[in-house]
Amino acid sequence: MTTNNIYNSIEDFNSFLETNSAVLVYFSTNSCSVGEALEPKVESLMADSFPKIKFISVDLNSNPKIAANFNAFVEPTILIFFEGKETIRRSRNISIFELKEAIKRPYQLIFE
Repeated sequence: MTTNNIYNSIEDFNSFLETNSAVLVYFSTNSCSVGEALEPKVESLMADSFPKIKFISVDLNSNPKIAANFNAFVEPTILIFFEGKETIRRSRNISIFELKEAIKRPYQLIFE
């Protein structure tokens, strides 16, 4: 389930991260064909393998302050937060298989 919220402040965004056990933030733009092609695959991976991770899509152009706060200047960039802390960061050439393997252990520790 994609959440395309435009947060009014970094504080609102951080509050969302802190109130959810696991969040994947997908940074990209509409002009990035790689980002557009990868996003549904990542979203599907979350739904199928890691359903307790909230998926948020953030447009770098619409939310430059949030992107800058997390040093997400390259598209696509994926940040995964567990218990409010950034645990996984992937940018540019992202393998779905490698992403799945990276998420598996921290996900199991928190949810299983």
